[in-house]
Amino acid sequence: MNLRKLNRDEIKYIAMMTMLLNHIANIFLEPGTLIFTLLVDIGYFTAPVMCWFLVEGYHYTRSKKRYAARLAVFALVSEIPFCLAFSEAYNEVETISFCGMNMMFTLLLCFGVLLVREYVPEEGLKLALYLFLFLVSTFSDWAILAPAFTMLFAAGRGDERKTKKAFLIGSGVFALMNFYPGTTPGGFLYSVIYAVLSCCGILAAGFAVLHLYNGKRAERGRTFFKWFFYLFYPVHLLILGIIRIIF
Repeated sequence: MNLRKLNRDEIKYIAMMTMLLNHIANIFLEPGTLIFTLLVDIGYFTAPVMCWFLVEGYHYTRSKKRYAARLAVFALVSEIPFCLAFSEAYNEVETISFCGMNMMFTLLLCFGVLLVREYVPEEGLKLALYLFLFLVSTFSDWAILAPAFTMLFAAGRGDERKTKKAFLIGSGVFALMNFYPGTTPGGFLYSVIYAVLSCCGILAAGFAVLHLYNGKRAERGRTFFKWFFYLFYPVHLLILGIIRIIF
């Protein structure tokens, strides 16, 4: 049975929707509740998919300069909506504060990782640049993890076994990062369940890329899809931020 029915743009649509659910949970729902946890975990599907398609796009783009410029422009455009959506009001007047750099900026750093990987031959300098990019990512969304996923996907590109291993490694590390062992048997079991659930979105992303993706783009509306995915990020954050302020 052939499961490879989804093209690149359809998988990206799914990623946009899971990101939206994650952001709704983080902005409006109470942490620790079941619905909050489920929506946040579903949203972890998005970042690995974005990193994987970034690696693919890097190798297929006609102009790496224009690709990097688009990421930089939308990182700037998205910053105010990002802070507007995720700021916490400390008093009745404050409605926006700096919350770190947004995911577009993180993807720009990931693009930098790919540039270093391709164009810097000297190992010492390459390591120093990698460390710099990883360090800068600590000020942005999906810090450390997104550049790490990018490196794993780049190393395994074109090899299904290596790509599967990359997703499994990423899932395992993410689960460990979300494992907070309790002092009681019940607390320990809850921590295990929480950690396992946290990596389900990443595993689902791996399944989508490895088993559902047909390797094609949408046959029609390619220009629309290209700009839709760039615009969706700042626009949906702006809308969520305005709703947060109003309510």
